[in-house]
Amino acid sequence: MQISVVIPLLNEEQSLAELYNWIAKVMRSNSFSYEIIFIDDGSTDASWKTIQTIAENDKAVKGIKFNRNYGKSQALHAGFLKAEGDVIITMDADLQDNPDEIPELYSKITKDGYELVSGWKKKRYDSVLAKNLPSKLFNAAARKTSGLKLHDFNCGLKAYKKDVVKNIDVYGEMHRYIPVLAKNAGFYKITEKEVKHQARKYGRTKFGPERFIFGFLDLLTIWFLSKFGRRPMHLFGSLGVLMFIIGFFTAGFVGFSKLYKMYHGVPNTLVALNPWFYIALTVMIIGSQLFLAGFVGELILRSKRDKERYLITKTTENY
Repeated sequence: MQISVVIPLLNEEQSLAELYNWIAKVMRSNSFSYEIIFIDDGSTDASWKTIQTIAENDKAVKGIKFNRNYGKSQALHAGFLKAEGDVIITMDADLQDNPDEIPELYSKITKDGYELVSGWKKKRYDSVLAKNLPSKLFNAAARKTSGLKLHDFNCGLKAYKKDVVKNIDVYGEMHRYIPVLAKNAGFYKITEKEVKHQARKYGRTKFGPERFIFGFLDLLTIWFLSKFGRRPMHLFGSLGVLMFIIGFFTAGFVGFSKLYKMYHGVPNTLVALNPWFYIALTVMIIGSQLFLAGFVGELILRSKRDKERYLITKTTENY
């Protein structure tokens, strides 16, 4: 199979039939062998019924339904597990991503040799203050932190070589940083393609301004995990040992100073009244705690096991 189209969605019943017809038209006109995977992330409208109806009429369409809303990252994770195509295309279900981009995205993977192609919505139809400006700040921070020169990390329209989606772990809210996850996993052939952005036709956006706050927090998380996620002792242990040594020598200096003054008959105060004594003890305690945090992190890393992060209640008969 050449292409798997993975589409996470939440309450998009109005756009699903039109999106399916558009994708199917593009696939058939280019003679692609394909599958379309809809992941219903706990919709409360008739989205699942629409998916079932489409799947009954087209065996290339497959559906997965969550028992509740888990988030876009979990939906993508489920879709990636099921995808069988050599190239995986992701897009949003709100018709703001253009399926006509699929052939060129596919070509960049299969002919140009890229492992991940990220869409770049250079011209957007979103609110300037509510989405465009925060998005520019967000992407600038992501470029600086990750080293990837992409303009639009969070564009839903992306193309992946199959090996990429099978070897990255999309969890939490990390769908914003899939290119960074791919780079950290050793996939360096990453580029972007300018894609056409369309105004929302039905419904309303599912994302509020808080997503940018969460996005920056996730960016810090992924930066930390990329550097120390597999070796927490290198960070916490090093800081712990450094602070313990500083505290130890500070305490030693306080004690030596006390003995020196006593030996030479110089008036001095009790060690317990010297503020540097308590500073030294505090630094030593914090250093010990940091070291133990690194040690516990190593134990957790070695003993962790994969756990189910979402509950699938239904799938279409095509599965």
